[in-house]
Amino acid sequence: MNKKIGLLTVGLALLLLAVGFTGCTQGSAVTGTIPAGLKLSVSGQQEGIWVSGTGKVSVVPDVAALRLGIQAQSTSVADAQAQASVAMDAVMKALTNSGVARKDIQTQFFNISRITRWDEKSQQEVVIGYRVTNMVIAQIRMMDKVGAIIDAVAIAGGDLTRIEGVSFSVEDPTPFQTAARQKAMADAEAKAKQMAELSGVKLGKPTYISESSYSPGPVYRQGFLDKAAAPAMETPIAPGELDLTVNVQVVYSILN
Repeated sequence: MNKKIGLLTVGLALLLLAVGFTGCTQGSAVTGTIPAGLKLSVSGQQEGIWVSGTGKVSVVPDVAALRLGIQAQSTSVADAQAQASVAMDAVMKALTNSGVARKDIQTQFFNISRITRWDEKSQQEVVIGYRVTNMVIAQIRMMDKVGAIIDAVAIAGGDLTRIEGVSFSVEDPTPFQTAARQKAMADAEAKAKQMAELSGVKLGKPTYISESSYSPGPVYRQGFLDKAAAPAMETPIAPGELDLTVNVQVVYSILN
């Protein structure tokens, strides 16, 4: 009998404890220190003034990336590779003699492929030769010599020369990104102030900030350039300007 009374007592205690926890969960409130004048939402909804800002800075490029190389073909791999090696050596010497540092020349692509044709009689592909392609990217830091370097390479490589294109960039974009970021934040703040005034509320401090930046990547003018003789005049190259853009998204709090 006493054992049954004890089990009943424990059961009632557990039941009351569960009810107590349920009541605390349903009626609990988040407590803490809230800055004076700041509106706090516990509804889970996003509050505040959400704005985006854009900052753009135009930059004069100081580095040109020239993608160039050699392509040779012959009836044998050995002969095609020998032609390519001789021509590529001449191209490398033209680059270094023009002031391009060896550390600024990097191999990007090397390939030996078969050249085939379809044979109607045997109804299959027939190998008629081999092609060797060797491409590099040369970083040119003398912007006024880009055209002259292209001409020197074209002469050195002769008919085997392949120039795929040139792109421009800035070696150190950090100071320009800083300037663009300042413009983006100023743009966001101006928008937020106007929205606050139009809404009749007081603008608080930023509670969330995110950034995304855009720098134009390499854009090559596709197509092969074959030159065996010196051009009548230097190849004209115009680097122009690049637009470096920073976008920010900022959330400002609303004060009473």
